[in-house]
Amino acid sequence: MSVATGTIPQSGGLALRWRVVGAVLPLILLAVWASALLAFGTATAGPRIGQAAPDIVLTDLDGNTLQLSDLQGRPVIVNFWASWCGPCVEEFPVLQQALSRHQADDLVVLGIVVRDNSEAARAFMARMGASWTAAMDPGGMTATSFGIYAPPESFFIDRDGVVRGRQIGQLTADDLERQLALTLNPDGDMP
Repeated sequence: MSVATGTIPQSGGLALRWRVVGAVLPLILLAVWASALLAFGTATAGPRIGQAAPDIVLTDLDGNTLQLSDLQGRPVIVNFWASWCGPCVEEFPVLQQALSRHQADDLVVLGIVVRDNSEAARAFMARMGASWTAAMDPGGMTATSFGIYAPPESFFIDRDGVVRGRQIGQLTADDLERQLALTLNPDGDMP
């Protein structure tokens, strides 16, 4: 039996199409990823550990102006959250317990409401029994300056206004105590 003769399949056109797709697709995906980062406020990397925290001026849920630099001299947890954030529900009791345990350290929790509205934020704070100050972030400028991608995210700032820790995602009690140990005793001194 003889082998059927015929034309050899031409893969040049198909291969060229796949090469073009292979070259263009990563560029499209990179552009989509960069757009998403800009849209969610991560145009900056945020403050680094060991650097001064950006000074922010916001209005709290009661309409009072607050400024982060006014809290210098006290350890501060800056917690970015939203009422629609599931992990925030689990994180709030941990923050409340930390405030109680570290009352003698003059610990402050400053909540910054991300991509939410004040009515929902107020209701969430009341439902969760949160006793700290929360501020709206209209336009997301504070989230951008801190490099926030999505809530929850927390920064731990020492008495000198220096960032000592960052927690991306939900805080557990162990995470919180580890971060507070670094924040309350940045030089490793015992309290």
